[in-house]
Amino acid sequence: MSEEKLHTDAVGSNVPANADDAQSEMSFWDHLDELRRVLMRIILATVVIGVAVFMFKDEVFAAVLAPSKGDFITYRWINHLLVLLGWDSMLIPDTDITLINTQLAAQFMTHITVSMTLGLLAAAPYVVYELFGFVKPALYEDERRYSNRIMAAVVILFFVGVAMNYFVIFPVSVRFLGTYQVNEGVINTIALSSYISTFTTLSLMMGLVFEIPVLAYFLARAGMISGDILARYRRHAFVVIMVVSALITPPDAFTLALMTIPLYGLYEVSILIARRFAKQEE
Repeated sequence: MSEEKLHTDAVGSNVPANADDAQSEMSFWDHLDELRRVLMRIILATVVIGVAVFMFKDEVFAAVLAPSKGDFITYRWINHLLVLLGWDSMLIPDTDITLINTQLAAQFMTHITVSMTLGLLAAAPYVVYELFGFVKPALYEDERRYSNRIMAAVVILFFVGVAMNYFVIFPVSVRFLGTYQVNEGVINTIALSSYISTFTTLSLMMGLVFEIPVLAYFLARAGMISGDILARYRRHAFVVIMVVSALITPPDAFTLALMTIPLYGLYEVSILIARRFAKQEE
């Protein structure tokens, strides 16, 4: 009997001895190829929406530059509140912040940057849909039942974070820093690139950090955290939140406080989510 026959009889078939390894390797590359297709569809959707945004330059930049205007809705709300409190001396002046451009191609590149950033923001629901579609086969049956709710929570929290930046964090920061003067003889003229960079960075970062409750849910589901653990480390978390806020906001204490408050509120929400999950598991 040949050596090949002995090998065939030993394994019960003529399948190569390393068939399982080959199948595992093929499965890994299949997943990697599917991830590549998912990312390509996300990029394509972002570019398509970005091109559409690019075509509406006047409307888009009217909205993006609105916080630099003295009659922006946030400033009107703040002034109305100050009047109700009797603090008329603290009213925000109805003056615009002057923006300048000092580089030849900067305005065109700003147009492209804003268009692609807004394209990514607008494509967020589709991005979440594609990513959940990729990981859904790996979820348990009970997890799949809640996948639609989780997707909705991710999208809603993302846009709440972006809205928080547009109506609160960014305009208050721009108004405070853009009008602050060490001396009346020093005039503020803000570079367009600085304004846009701060706006886009804060918009994306606020959208992402507002996903903290969703992250807490998944970590709790994995048994990595609990409500009691999160509550025990409140003080440590507050310090970490302040450090993170300092890294993603302009360097001033006022904006730091505005960022820290909602983030710490999200941490408290995460404690409730983790505790609720623990009760369900019991």
